[in-house]
Amino acid sequence: MDLLRYLRYFLVVAEELHFGRAAVRLHMSQPPLSQSIQRLERELGVRLFDRDARRVALTDAGRQLLPEARDVLAGEDRLRGLAERFRRGEAGVLRAGVPPDLGGRAVAALLPAFRERSPVELKLREIGTAEQLRALADRTLDVGVLRLPFDVSWLSLGEVLTSPLGVLLRPDHPLAAAPDVRLADLNGLGLVLFPRAAAPALHDEVLTTCARHGYTPTEVHQAGTAEFALGLVLAGGAVALHDGVSPPADVAWRPLRGTPLLWRTAPAWPRGRHTPAVTAFADAVAEVLVARGMRPAEGTLPRYPRPAAEYLS
Repeated sequence: MDLLRYLRYFLVVAEELHFGRAAVRLHMSQPPLSQSIQRLERELGVRLFDRDARRVALTDAGRQLLPEARDVLAGEDRLRGLAERFRRGEAGVLRAGVPPDLGGRAVAALLPAFRERSPVELKLREIGTAEQLRALADRTLDVGVLRLPFDVSWLSLGEVLTSPLGVLLRPDHPLAAAPDVRLADLNGLGLVLFPRAAAPALHDEVLTTCARHGYTPTEVHQAGTAEFALGLVLAGGAVALHDGVSPPADVAWRPLRGTPLLWRTAPAWPRGRHTPAVTAFADAVAEVLVARGMRPAEGTLPRYPRPAAEYLS
């Protein structure tokens, strides 16, 4: 039995107390309406109406059940309304990841930029690219902000933004007096880099690019936080990569000549899992990162033929 449909008939008859008028409101003829009410009464095991040729009146059971029927139908309306809000991406929670080096100011700008675009609650997690990929794969994350390269074969990407990199130097280092620095000039210095486990492909790409441009670090220091990286630079003997946006005041930032290294950053989500909230997040990320000096990548996204497992190792 379609109980909700029969309850709706019951509600209209109870409001009209007249089968003819109720049938008109329900766009049906009177006989099937009367039969439906009788079937509902048999289903519930009680009479809902006293009716004769002159009048229709609710029985005591009908009066008691009427508010319950209204609550059931109102609950159905609320359920359908909530489901519709989820379908349109106007309700629920969006779980998003951002890389640890995105910066506090970018995170602070991202939250209101998203709220301007979507009523969905945004829950941010600070995690590296590799961990974001795992979380996207096991559906514990809806969307992430990731550093390329990584395996994109199963993902959809938002706008890819780039940021040229420079290096942080001790202020008293001779290279700090130069307008820019070649990678080859850094020989004899160590390199402070994020832990390889956070983004293996990017970590390897950075070292490969350094080697290709004549720089082999004396040692690769792994730093999980900006403060630790800064401490290693200030201790001397090493440089750290930085995009030049609000560099620490107590070190010197110099651009790399020829732009050999850059961050490529993009929002990403599993294919087929796109929602309006994901679009709102991707748009907010682009707005915030462009405001911080990043620029849309030129040309098409490079293809990375290495096996996907390498990106997660």
